[in-house]
Amino acid sequence: MKWFDEFFERQARAVAQKTSRRSALTRISRALVGTAFLLPVLPYSRVAKAAHGAAPEGKLDPMDDTHCEYWRYCALDGFLCTCCGGTITQCPPGAQPSSVTWIGTCHNPQDGRDYIVSYNDCCGVTSCGRCLCNYNEGERPAYRMSVHNDINWCMGNDSAVYHCTVSVILGVSGAVTK
Repeated sequence: MKWFDEFFERQARAVAQKTSRRSALTRISRALVGTAFLLPVLPYSRVAKAAHGAAPEGKLDPMDDTHCEYWRYCALDGFLCTCCGGTITQCPPGAQPSSVTWIGTCHNPQDGRDYIVSYNDCCGVTSCGRCLCNYNEGERPAYRMSVHNDINWCMGNDSAVYHCTVSVILGVSGAVTK
């Protein structure tokens, strides 16, 4: 085994004499950046999305409130209360609506109008875990909390435990846009 150790020692010394730390860091950085471009092309499974409320591809119904593609869910990030024992506007039994909300403006394809929609988290019951939707149309950075959907809005309630989210229309945004 002595020859094995001496061989690797000679190789390590030869590499150390011919390269600098800066060139080694450069090569490692190039390798990391190169692999970062390959990650988006790797295959991934769409089964989880289909199991959590998304309609099958090609069959998107913007009027079905049990799927993420429903028009009122354009800025919703969370579990649909319609899949968790509640309705589109009411929390399931045992859950209370959050005292603070975020808003979005969603387009209704049926009447061609834009509506201001309030998203209320339902709080106080353990997380539903079904029909997860994450739409970020018109979302702003986190420093504008009133339009950011990645916040636990249950923090203003007695219980900060998140269960699901309802979608309440506040009013019409503007003129008809067909």
